[in-house]
Amino acid sequence: MAQVASYKMIFQEHNYSCTVALHEQLNHVYWIGGGSGAGKSTIARRIAAQHGLSVYSTDDAMTEHARRCSPEDCPLLHRFMEMDMDERWVSRSPKTMLETFHWFQGEGFNLIIEDLLSLPRERSVIVEGFRLLPQLVKPLLSESSRAVWLLPVPEFRQTVIESRGGSAWEFLARTTDPERALRNLLERDRIFTDILREQTARLGLRAIEIDTTTTEVDLIKRVTDLFAIATHPAV
Repeated sequence: MAQVASYKMIFQEHNYSCTVALHEQLNHVYWIGGGSGAGKSTIARRIAAQHGLSVYSTDDAMTEHARRCSPEDCPLLHRFMEMDMDERWVSRSPKTMLETFHWFQGEGFNLIIEDLLSLPRERSVIVEGFRLLPQLVKPLLSESSRAVWLLPVPEFRQTVIESRGGSAWEFLARTTDPERALRNLLERDRIFTDILREQTARLGLRAIEIDTTTTEVDLIKRVTDLFAIATHPAV
């Protein structure tokens, strides 16, 4: 209910008629969600470059969105901001980390929509990031083939983290127990990916499993074919 209210507020702020569905205002948008480290940013950039599209990274917008969120709008975010690094990554269980992580709970999603509505519609845009939760994106889709979720298996995610330095990765290294922080992070992300897998299946949305045999070339082709970008030119 709160998210629906946010959508209505966005319409009012942009002087759109509430009788016009949001998905009609966003029918130039393609959506790539999924688990952390699944290659969403890389695939979005490659496809956009090949087809002359724009890219909107929800990760890049996080700092700005945090500034635009009040404690009333995003209570989990503000509690997270008050924690020290050990409270965030070491002392809590992965399940608790998941349940209280603001972006995983949809906080600030309305700001993504505000940003998209303010962009020029002359070019289609690929929106990418783990913040694209299936139940929030589905009401915005003009066609179900406009969205896909990339679901990394644990081995793939482990490989990605190791390529970033493992427990020496920047924010993990700032805890008193980087190894435990890494284990917590990997388990939290595994649970999150399992939730995405269940939600996409239940909602009839598209998902692609990503494992260590998945090549970038193959993934680009699969996502491009799904989006049918060649038959959906920029508006």
